[in-house]
Amino acid sequence: MASSFPTTARFAGEQALTESSIHVSLTYDPLVSQSILDLVKSPSAGAIVLFAGTTRATFLDRHITHLAYSAYVPLALRTLLSIARYIKSAHNLVAIAITHRLGVVPIGEESVLISVSSPHRKAAWLGGEECLEKVKERVEIWKEEWFEDGGVWRANRDGAAGVKVADTQERTSGDMAGEVAMERGADPVEAGIHSDSTKS
Repeated sequence: MASSFPTTARFAGEQALTESSIHVSLTYDPLVSQSILDLVKSPSAGAIVLFAGTTRATFLDRHITHLAYSAYVPLALRTLLSIARYIKSAHNLVAIAITHRLGVVPIGEESVLISVSSPHRKAAWLGGEECLEKVKERVEIWKEEWFEDGGVWRANRDGAAGVKVADTQERTSGDMAGEVAMERGADPVEAGIHSDSTKS
């Protein structure tokens, strides 16, 4: 079942931001582990860590049919880049690459790949783990978890409660991005939140 949530228009290939030794991207295509590993390889790196987040078949004993991810792409890419810069600096990494899949992600396929390289393994392990937590906490990507009896919007964090998809159909990805910005202290007008007395 397709996402019921309006988002940035679907695009072919990937949309990416890159800097020296940093690559972040979003795509609707299946993810390829080797491609992201190649982005962080370096003669000065003695360790490379790859995290692959995959769609599992159950949640709390309920059968999942698939996941579907939506994003406000321009803002999500900027947030991914900000996280990557911070993680690379904080853990003295050689390179970092993050890619997240959008749209439907079937059971057993990857929704996110994070690859980091460093001179030694400890920094790579710690940097990769912190990166994943920050991606799940901060990036403007929303997850629909679909079961045989319907779907729920779930925060892109482990164990967070879901909201039935039908309860959110009138909201747009721009609304959600604005709400996230307001939670971070942005002005409502700058965040794109406008009051509308016609909605209850």
